[in-house]
Amino acid sequence: MELIKVSATSRSTAVAGAIAGVVREHGRAEVQAIGAGAVNQAVKAAAIARGYLLLDGIDVVLIPSFGEVNIDGVTRTAVKFTIEPR
Repeated sequence: MELIKVSATSRSTAVAGAIAGVVREHGRAEVQAIGAGAVNQAVKAAAIARGYLLLDGIDVVLIPSFGEVNIDGVTRTAVKFTIEPR
């Protein structure tokens, strides 16, 4: 399963569609965001995706966690969200 990476400039509806598609195909999705703007877009996308998936009878929950990512030799803290059926 691929990791969905979200930036502050990501369109929340496009990310929501990606989340819904991955959940439908694989049963769960993982989203990663670094920075306040990216986390904001990721949370909005998860809320929108939940609505999309409810139309298909899939009730999902969002599980947040922290992770570390190495970018250009610098370790950054990322917020990871797992979206899976309730």
